[in-house]
Amino acid sequence: MFKKILIANRGEIACRVAATARRMGIQTVAVYSDADAGAKHVLACDEAVHVGGSAPKDSYLRWERILQAAKATGAEAVHPGYGFLSENEDFAKACAAAGLVFIGPPASAILAMGLKAESKRLMEAAGVPLVPGYHGANQDPALLQREADRIGYPALIKASAGGGGKGMRVVEKSEDFAAALASCQREAINSFGSDAVLIEKYVQRPRHIEIQVFGDTHGQCVYLFERDCSVQRRHQKVLEEAPAPGMTDALRAQMGAAAVAAAKAVNYVGAGTVEFIVEQAAYDQPESMKFFFMEMNTRLQVEHPVTEAITGLDLVEWQLRVANGEPLPLRQDQLRIQGHAIEARICAENPDNNFLPATGTLQVYRKPQASSFQLANMSGTSVAVRIDDGVRQGDTISPFYDSMVAKLIVHGDTREQALARLDTALAQTHIVGLNTNVQFLRHVVRSSAFANAQLDTALIQREAATLFKQETVGLPAAVAAVVAHTLHAEKSLQGTDPFSRRDGWQSHGLAQRRFEFLWQDQPLSARLNYLHDGAVSLSLEGEDAASGVLGFTADGAGLWVQWGSTPRLFSQLDWQGETAHLFTPQGATRITVLDPLAHAGEAAQEGGRLTAPMPGKVVSFAVKVGDRVLAGQPLAVMEAMKMEHTISAPKDGVVAELLYAPGDQVADGAELLKLAV
Repeated sequence: MFKKILIANRGEIACRVAATARRMGIQTVAVYSDADAGAKHVLACDEAVHVGGSAPKDSYLRWERILQAAKATGAEAVHPGYGFLSENEDFAKACAAAGLVFIGPPASAILAMGLKAESKRLMEAAGVPLVPGYHGANQDPALLQREADRIGYPALIKASAGGGGKGMRVVEKSEDFAAALASCQREAINSFGSDAVLIEKYVQRPRHIEIQVFGDTHGQCVYLFERDCSVQRRHQKVLEEAPAPGMTDALRAQMGAAAVAAAKAVNYVGAGTVEFIVEQAAYDQPESMKFFFMEMNTRLQVEHPVTEAITGLDLVEWQLRVANGEPLPLRQDQLRIQGHAIEARICAENPDNNFLPATGTLQVYRKPQASSFQLANMSGTSVAVRIDDGVRQGDTISPFYDSMVAKLIVHGDTREQALARLDTALAQTHIVGLNTNVQFLRHVVRSSAFANAQLDTALIQREAATLFKQETVGLPAAVAAVVAHTLHAEKSLQGTDPFSRRDGWQSHGLAQRRFEFLWQDQPLSARLNYLHDGAVSLSLEGEDAASGVLGFTADGAGLWVQWGSTPRLFSQLDWQGETAHLFTPQGATRITVLDPLAHAGEAAQEGGRLTAPMPGKVVSFAVKVGDRVLAGQPLAVMEAMKMEHTISAPKDGVVAELLYAPGDQVADGAELLKLAV
């Protein structure tokens, strides 16, 4: 076995690989960029080497520096993780030329499966079912338009060298094709260095089901069952689970055999995933499902922990053993499915604003009780809750890398038990400092569509009314909690000195106190009355007017607040400036407590300013100075966190000034252009 390996990646996957290597007695070398100098993965390894600037192209994609680091530290092999160089055949060849073992498939397999059009031809020859489409080399836009018209709409444009949902567009009608093609090609060349695309039929009511495969250098290949990755936003996965709900034994065997055939067609070695698009006539008719080859990911997947949970296997250990020339540890007939596992990707983003990625500091990062990179406890049973992450409280989520904060994985004997454990674990995940999708994930997990396994890749759009802009705590409870928390904190300051009392006592009349709040951008007021018997009453003004005696008590679970008939538990309250972040078993919310003096005289926001929603690069402007524009019209395109974002006109007006040029890097909130309204 290897004595030392270099991990050519960052974040949670670098920590994940290091954990297995440590258990196996293998030393590890981390690489890091300027932005990651103090990152968790650096400390998780035995050694660390700086490889360049913060942007991936200046560090994690500079494979010559990574190879130098490997040679300088005496590493015998390189684990690429996922993303970055993991599917770069030139890097795999360079490792071999440098005398290093690439812990992944042969470069020839990466090349064959990396180009989607070529992989489709290989799969067709291997007898793997394909979606109708155009996979040719001719990239003339007029030809691509004709092919899309021939296939029929909706059609899917997909970057041939792509992955992760980037360089992909669904086109509903012919007249939209040209604009979608241009956007897709632009994103593809920025992400993958190639603007080649393929065109496919867009399958209706599709499920995204993938098969985990493993091959060795002795000609053996097995499949480790399936994962359902249908819950997606922007063609990127949100929740993954194994096994796939509704999967029949017959269909599992057929898909597994097809996946193994796909892997053998390219002499595959190591961990890989064959992804299928599955068409279904109805959600409750699994026998109607038909599967088509979509692509093969020639690396370890982000969602590999759910496969580990249901098989009890360490896939990274398998990777290391296969790369060391050992045969696969198990035969196909020795593999078994145990229970059900679900993974939730916790990301820094705002789901209610089209999943706009977020940056910022993890001022609070509180996790449920969970294991890290462990498969089973001492009794041999699967761990119920696992968290894979590469960050700690106080770390910054920067614009340079993917927005994922952590992966939360749960396992249960049944899907219902796993769902309950996931909801509980999400409720115990408290993050303050930037927007995340934690509450959105809870809405998905609690939705009847997901609970009843009515799955397809359009689930989020289909269930939008119950998933977005949901307030589970409510204004009255939020106000009561903040006031109760304030009173509880003041009460804790009381001593034996009667002048230290915080009960509002005065010799005549009732003492009153006024609170000003900002709730969902709307100002409101509440009045607190100190009663003679030591109690307090709270009155909320406005449309949500309510009043009554306010009671509260604290215990180990948090602060119990009663304002009305039923007490509510607020397990945690964290402050970020004037904003209180409230966490309850039912959900989380935030409310801002205003200091009227501090906010007096603030000017209203200047109209006609269009600003960057986050740090990033200006890709293009769709207008020039003097153009008259209409509300909703696209004005500019920005790229940040590996994705494009369109800036649209908030109202009708005339473009007065463009303040940047394409290619410029801009800060969060930077004014991009001026619009005269």
